[in-house]
Formats: sequence, C-alpha cells, structure tokens
Amino acid sequence: MALSSKQKYIRIIIVCFLVINCIAFFHAYKFTHFTTDNSEKTKTPDKLSKLEKAKTLFFGVNNPKPKNKKFPTQKFQTIRLKSNKEIECWLIKNTNSKGTIILFHGYGSEKSSMMDKSDEFIKLGFSTLLVDFMGIGNSEGNQTTIGFKEAEEVKTCFDYISSTGETNIYLFGTSMGAVSIMKCISDYQIKPKGIIIECPFGSMYQTVCARFKKMNAPTFPMAGILLFWGGIQNGFWGFSHNPTEYAKNISCPTLLLYGEKDKSVSKSEINEIYKNLRGKKELRIYKNTGHENYLLKNKVQWNQDINSFLLSI
Repeated sequence: MALSSKQKYIRIIIVCFLVINCIAFFHAYKFTHFTTDNSEKTKTPDKLSKLEKAKTLFFGVNNPKPKNKKFPTQKFQTIRLKSNKEIECWLIKNTNSKGTIILFHGYGSEKSSMMDKSDEFIKLGFSTLLVDFMGIGNSEGNQTTIGFKEAEEVKTCFDYISSTGETNIYLFGTSMGAVSIMKCISDYQIKPKGIIIECPFGSMYQTVCARFKKMNAPTFPMAGILLFWGGIQNGFWGFSHNPTEYAKNISCPTLLLYGEKDKSVSKSEINEIYKNLRGKKELRIYKNTGHENYLLKNKVQWNQDINSFLLSI
C-alpha cells in the first residue's frame, strides 16, 4: 500500500529528528570526553576551513586529553587529593606568605597553563596551588562537565588548604575554572577571603550557542539538543548549569575580569553576572582582548587590577 503524502512527510520528520539526535549525542560525548590517543586536537573555529567546520559540526571535536607541558621553576610539591575523582595539584609555598591562591584552569587547558599567573601571584607574596580538574593532566579519568562536577573539586582544594591552617585563601579561575568556583560557593557555601574570576559564561546553554555561532551554524535546535544529551551522558541537567544564578549566592569580595572582544562570552552575560553578585565587587574590561590569557596583552593592567583588589580586602 502506497504511503500518502502526509505519511511520507511524517516519516521524513522522524528520520530527521533521529539523525539530529544521533549527531548531537555523538557531538556531546566528544565535547565532554577527552581521547587518550595521540590524535591532533581540532583547531579553533576561526582556523577551520568550511569543509572542516562542516565535518566538526557533524562528527564533533577531536579532544585529546590535555597534558601538562611544563613544570614550575620554583620548588613545588605534587599533591593528589581525593574528590569526586582523584586530582593532581602543585603546591608552591612562598616564604612569609600573605596567603594562598588556588588557581583553576579553563576548558581544554591544564594546571601548567596557569603557571604564568601563579608566577605573578608569587611575586606579590602569595603561595599558590595549581589544580588539574578531573579528566585533565594527571588527574583521574577523561571526563569534563564544564564546571558542574568540578565545583566539588574546588571545595576539596579549599578544604585541603584550610586543613593546613591557612586562613587567607583566595580562589582564581578562568572561564570553566571561574564557573566551577561560582558553583562551588553557591552549592557548598565555602568562605574564601576573595575570588578573582575571568570570563565566566552566563549559562551552559549560552556557551553552547556561542560555539555554534563561531562555526557560523544556527543555534536552534541543535544547541538545545546537544546540551540535553551532554547532561544526560554526564549525569546532570545541563539547562540548570547557570552561573548567572550562582552569582546571587556569592557575597565574598569578587574581581570580575573580561575581554571586550570575547566571542565565547558576551558582555551581556558578564553584566548580568556582575549585577547579581551580592558582596563587594569590581569589574575590569580589557580592550582588544578575546577569550584568551589576559597576560598576553594586558600584563601591566592585569597586575595592577589584581594587586589593587588583593590590597583592598
């Protein structure tokens, strides 16, 4: 019996729906699970050809597990902490330390990427703890949840430094690291003396949309479907991962840093986060700077902003 036009139309819709969900499922898994082989990492969207962008949109990014590329020049201690996963940290103690600053990296990076900033904090008289989130560097596993489960690891590190008798504890995070700090404070009510957060995204949905926009691809409906499957695969509801809401539960002194050319996080997201922060707060914006290491173009200003903030609390 021949199918009617309506039945054919319905079948096409069902097939398209299944294909889209399969692509999103695969894409979400590759985005949140690093490979352990020696394959080459997918280039940033601005460096991909049209064919490479299409391939990436259909098959996802290639994400080798980030490895620490260098080691501190100062004397350091390697520490392994048991959190939701076992994580590796480097502790650098400063003589006559003013306190300890715990540094958390962004997505796709590792603790060695924070060494230049650790060096600046050490020059200011602080000890530092550099952290590999789960799935990264020498920490356990190959999974990342873009700051959701990593929030527990922030608490583990904070509790460890507290257990040493340190009372002046500051948290520093960039991008995913900043989000992890915000969620940790919101969920666990830890009390750092202050936090410095660089370019946190406003919500998980917004950051997924930003990735599609950088690929010149429509955000609807794929961004929402990808976020749905990413959450299911990793055991949480992705649409609830919302740093803008976490900010409402943050009352400690906060320095929020942002690059005006950032294509991953919008100025409106930063403004909303800043508005929701409850305690003493400062916002500093760097011109001609994107979603990148702020020391590359703004080292002098970054140091001035950091030093001024730390002296004020």
